[in-house]
Amino acid sequence: MSSLHARLAGLLVLAAAFALQPAPAAAQALTYEEARTAMDAAEAEARANDWNLTIVISDAEGVPLYLRRFGGAQPRSYQIATNKISTALTSGMSTAEYAAAVRDGQIEAIEGAFTFEGGYLIRRNGEIIGAMSASGARGSEDAQVVRAGLAAIGLEP
Repeated sequence: MSSLHARLAGLLVLAAAFALQPAPAAAQALTYEEARTAMDAAEAEARANDWNLTIVISDAEGVPLYLRRFGGAQPRSYQIATNKISTALTSGMSTAEYAAAVRDGQIEAIEGAFTFEGGYLIRRNGEIIGAMSASGARGSEDAQVVRAGLAAIGLEP
């Protein structure tokens, strides 16, 4: 066997060995049960403060898993909450972090993105598995509600 053929055979053996290696484990997706638990805790926080909100939890692609619009919540709060989710997922950061980065000139604004506080990524083991947002109160209050929901399932924004 020529030297070239021997090298090619060696490369094929190495390639086959790498192909047989298991792929790194992806983070477990956000479950419906986790979303429900987070939503219940977020709602409890909002109701304890008499805030009429819309709260949305989505998967990593932005598809809603759970939605609650309280009686008295402004109709537009749904659109704002879903836009906060889109902004967080598109930018890879919370809406508050995104707003600060745009304001400070660190990044360019994303067309249609929202800079209102209250939209967060949901991460498990550093991997984005969803997003959660609230809308209808002040931004800091929306954020407080979302953080309460995420704390209930042991996931930080």
